[in-house]
Amino acid sequence: MPFIAHPAATGSEHQSVLTHLRSVKVLAEALAEKFGYAQAGALIGLLHDFGKYSAAFQGYMDDIITLKQAHANPDLDEDIESLARTVKGQKGTINHSTAGAQWLVNHLMQITPVIFKEDSSLSQYCMVVVQGLALCIVSHHSGLINCLAEPSGGLLKRLKLGEEDSHLNECIQNADPEVLNEASKMAGYDFLKSAAQALKTSLSPYRSNKIEHDFYLGMFVKLWFSCLIDADRANSADFETPGNEPARNTQADWHMACALLESKIAGFDTEGINQIRAAISANCQQKALGQQGIYSLTVPTGGGKNLASLRFALHHAKQHQLDRIIYVIPYTSIIEQNAQAVRDVFGDELGEQWVLEHHSNLEPEVQTWRTKLACENWDKPIVFTTMVQFLESLFGGGTRGVRRLHQLSKAVLIFDEIQTLPINCVHLFNNAVNFLTRHCHTTAVMCTATQPLLNNLPERVKPRGELALTGGNELTPDISKLYQALERVTVRNLVRPRGWDESELTALITQQLESNTSCLVIVNTKHWAQALYHALNEHLAWPDGIFHLSTDMCAAHRKAKLDEIRSRLDDGLPTLCLSTALIEAGVDVDFNAVVRFLAGLDSIAQAAGRCNRHGRQQGMGEVLVVNPHKENLNMLADIKQGVAATKYILDADDFDEAKLLSPEYTTRYFDKYFYERCDEMGYPTGTHGFTKSQNQLVDLLSSNEKNIDKSPIAIRQAFMAASKAFKAINAPTQGVIVPYDDTAKALISALLALDKRFDAARYRTLLQQAQKYSVNVFTHKLKQLLDSEAAYPIAEGEPVYYLRDEHYSSEFGLSLEICGEQEGLVL
Repeated sequence: MPFIAHPAATGSEHQSVLTHLRSVKVLAEALAEKFGYAQAGALIGLLHDFGKYSAAFQGYMDDIITLKQAHANPDLDEDIESLARTVKGQKGTINHSTAGAQWLVNHLMQITPVIFKEDSSLSQYCMVVVQGLALCIVSHHSGLINCLAEPSGGLLKRLKLGEEDSHLNECIQNADPEVLNEASKMAGYDFLKSAAQALKTSLSPYRSNKIEHDFYLGMFVKLWFSCLIDADRANSADFETPGNEPARNTQADWHMACALLESKIAGFDTEGINQIRAAISANCQQKALGQQGIYSLTVPTGGGKNLASLRFALHHAKQHQLDRIIYVIPYTSIIEQNAQAVRDVFGDELGEQWVLEHHSNLEPEVQTWRTKLACENWDKPIVFTTMVQFLESLFGGGTRGVRRLHQLSKAVLIFDEIQTLPINCVHLFNNAVNFLTRHCHTTAVMCTATQPLLNNLPERVKPRGELALTGGNELTPDISKLYQALERVTVRNLVRPRGWDESELTALITQQLESNTSCLVIVNTKHWAQALYHALNEHLAWPDGIFHLSTDMCAAHRKAKLDEIRSRLDDGLPTLCLSTALIEAGVDVDFNAVVRFLAGLDSIAQAAGRCNRHGRQQGMGEVLVVNPHKENLNMLADIKQGVAATKYILDADDFDEAKLLSPEYTTRYFDKYFYERCDEMGYPTGTHGFTKSQNQLVDLLSSNEKNIDKSPIAIRQAFMAASKAFKAINAPTQGVIVPYDDTAKALISALLALDKRFDAARYRTLLQQAQKYSVNVFTHKLKQLLDSEAAYPIAEGEPVYYLRDEHYSSEFGLSLEICGEQEGLVL
């Protein structure tokens, strides 16, 4: 009887260890081939579950076959073991992730002395290959563990486990001969020397900067690990839900994509401001034929940046035969809008086949058997995701995010509104993008109207991670001239020492509305948005033209509001919108006047882009910058620091109001902002786990000098300590599905009624559809919602939640208070 890797449902054939190992080997090999380590991927794929050949693990399988039929609950390995322990009253797990690593290390270490003797310069890199691949295998259920010794054990402690824990010798005796034969043939002298030589060639140019060298070393290990995780998860999902394979790895025809885009562009109006936009786009098409690397695209708001970046990306992907284009966007609020614009270029059928939206708000931090198998892995040609998800894929814990990491190779990465990058992630981001563009056949484009100085950091922090962007890689030929040509607004500095109280702001906004017919007010906090909405709703005679927008409203709700706003603006009807900053980045609205609460200069520039956006006014649009009285920004450090840097410019003796939105003042702003915050750029964190002193994540993931011990190990990164400390946003959030409309209610009902027999594809589809009906809430607010029974989990133990009807307002969205009686869900 074959050894079982995954038990099947009643009446189906179980998946054997041999079948699973061989399948994962093929998948991991193909994934790792993209960046030159195909055989490394094949080896860890073949050996990752070698420990399942033990009698102890097979005993669990016997128990689970019965349990699984009773519970109809297909699962991943660690969850199967947990279920078995619960039913049988046992503690501990059956270790099946160590034996394969031990076999590989024992085998390769017999070869290393020969290579060391031939070429001593390869010694470090040989050990990186041996220990790095072993690390991937032992970590494939936990996420990458720490390498150095610690109280709970590091890599070396795992490799030294005895027979009673790892079952190595028993597995060697029980293993299918095909597995051992294939592994022995692959893990030979030629493989180890060529892999070590490849690492040396890639990394030796950076030996003078230990942070850079060691960070890149860790990134190679993460890439190997990513290939293993994706291959393992994909094969498990395919076994549980046969027929998934064709839905993955959709290949785009870049020639067709370019032709469709060029056909669309040919029909555009080229008069007025559109003539300038066309010139920007045409220049991007020409530059797309250039070499891979890091580019910047600096275009004033309203200059057609989205279309220009798409044109560059498609033609560049065609030129270099790349696998995918990934748009990294700061806010979930604009993902749907931007993704739909791209789908419209390709038509309904190809748009759905080629374009994926991946938000973060319904991907729970704690994963269950459902969410593990349904995890998104960015397997379409054009992906829209958030900066949060991008950073989590690089630096987050567990196996959820890192599964997607390999998809960043052979890709075009478009970073939209790059100025919103969290300050504490600057060095991590810069080092990661430098690595991807230097070693993974990837191109990156930094898009914004207000280019941050990621490639010109304060002198004392440059070695810790500065973006390798050169001036010659700007896709806009003459930035200053372009800004002058696209000048459509005047900015008035109305900041005053005592600030503006609510009544004064109400009067100012009313005056702007009466003079200009439409006015957008952008505030820093939800409190001010609601306070002004209530005040102006009472003050004005036409409440149907007043709108409120905030992230307490789901994306579908905000879209409906924005559609109504645009319709009124097009018809010339009086329109007032009170919004948080979500409307600034990439939202295509065109108001005659804008009032912006004092913020970072980059935010003020983005706000200005919502005023006279299409140049339709006879004169210039007007943007007023005001400071509210007693505004509390203590919990909003980035905004508070941005306000301080802007005030530094406003208070300067040579301040010129007419130049406030110029590239010159943007440079001044980021010079000040980065100088004041340069000590935060490496992601400062306290002591975590075994760490001995104050660290920054950029150190833990590179040389890790503060925690070096005497262990004979070539990889010293504290992967798990760093991932536990890392959060892409300071306060983590969780998505809650809200009953905005009948479609949202039907999705909630479908999720609640999902058959207990697992259907990964169905669960994944429902979560994808529910993204536009979800709201991100902070942990403390989620607790309040659950404690007050305003929200419930979709199923017991499932960290995906839904909101009761009466806690969702048509004006303000999600609320802790009851908003009024509404029709309930039919379950």
